Amino acid sequence: MQAITENHECQYRSDALKYRELSARLSEENAMLKQRLFGKKSEKMPSVRNGTRSSSDTELTKSNRKERRSQRDNLPTSRHEHKVADEAKCCPKCGSEELKKVGEGKISTTVEYIPARLERQIHVQETLACPCGDYVVTAKGPTRPVEGGQYGPGFMANIVVSKCVDSLPLYRMEKQLSRAGLKVSRSTLCNLFHQTANVVKPIYERMLKSLPGYHMVLADETPLPIMASKKAHKGYVWAFCNNDYILYRYSRTRSGDTPDEVLNNSKGILLADAFGGYNKACSTKGRKRAGCWAHARRKFFEAKATAPESLKVLELISSLYQVEYEAKEKEVFTGAEHLELRKSKSASIIDKIKKYLVEQQSLHPPKSPFGKAIGYIFNNWQELSCFLIDAKIPLDNNASERALRIIAIGRKNYLFAGNDDAAENLAGLYSLMASCELNDINPEQYLADVLVRVHTHPQQEIDELLPHKWKKLYQK
Repeated sequence: MQAITENHECQYRSDALKYRELSARLSEENAMLKQRLFGKKSEKMPSVRNGTRSSSDTELTKSNRKERRSQRDNLPTSRHEHKVADEAKCCPKCGSEELKKVGEGKISTTVEYIPARLERQIHVQETLACPCGDYVVTAKGPTRPVEGGQYGPGFMANIVVSKCVDSLPLYRMEKQLSRAGLKVSRSTLCNLFHQTANVVKPIYERMLKSLPGYHMVLADETPLPIMASKKAHKGYVWAFCNNDYILYRYSRTRSGDTPDEVLNNSKGILLADAFGGYNKACSTKGRKRAGCWAHARRKFFEAKATAPESLKVLELISSLYQVEYEAKEKEVFTGAEHLELRKSKSASIIDKIKKYLVEQQSLHPPKSPFGKAIGYIFNNWQELSCFLIDAKIPLDNNASERALRIIAIGRKNYLFAGNDDAAENLAGLYSLMASCELNDINPEQYLADVLVRVHTHPQQEIDELLPHKWKKLYQK
């Protein structure tokens, strides 16, 4: 009888423990769902930089204001004279109408927007003939982006910039052109978009070929729906970032074959999140994998609703960024002094993080949000520590995440790509446009120039048309 009672008590304790764990897990899930539904979507917390703001930041702000004023002053200017109305040209006190002009008058300025205009250009090619009747010569005509095409490079560049930079779907461009006085069908705009991609494809292919030569590459990926004629599917756009350009690559799947193919067994550093698709490119013969502290931080940010202990980890991670801002302020960023700062300050911070998490690990279930955050840190500890041995390795992968933001915005507006070929063209044009913005180049000016230049430019010197090199050689 006593044995039966003890068995019942053991079963009771086991059930009670199981239900407590279930209750705790459901409470955590409920808190996370409430945060997602009603809480702030941003992960922003008190700025790290506020603590390092100095007189140099104030000087930079003043410099930015001065630059904006200078830009306004250098705009094309027109002068508009406003005359005093005839009924006001009489003094209400003495009744005199002999009013004299006082100085130049009251002067004020406004910045006005002049809508874009379309122009129909007629090209006349001079033709000369010899009196003997055996020789006729005709002047060369304009170089067209597409042979026999009716639209100029500026028109085609505007379509690409509107879609890839301003995220406008083609039907909105159709409305804009109609307001400007020209009705162009959506199918024509689509054809011009893909014709442009085909013309500049050699430049994009050169970017692909040169990417493995960069020591530091950041990578990330995002879905892109493909509305094919037979069956819709989900493709992926991958972003690969280096110091000179941003490269996008489309693939039908999220397989690790894409980063492996793009990086092509090259040596160096690949900074990415913990997604296993990058493992193939980071084999023993390939690149070394570096981890992202922003992803690690996100895990603890999501756990702070149910585990207040997350706040201490978030503060310690913020201290890592404090060291980075200090290096920027001292103007030693990515140099030997920066590495020394990381070894003297950042190394002790991550030691504190590790020690604290070891203490907390046994107090939280592995499947709880805080437990998962701890697991992420320890499973990727070696990758997250890479920045301590190379000052050129950033703390996070945010640059490639920002590069994918334009894909996400575009996806919300135009919804999908028509097929795999269209998605590849889209990735190529996105690459050129994003690289122009990275190098502070007007993308419309760049594309209008290379659409003509690429036809006559020597193939062996195609590197000169890459955005960062074009800027030095051809930008006006």
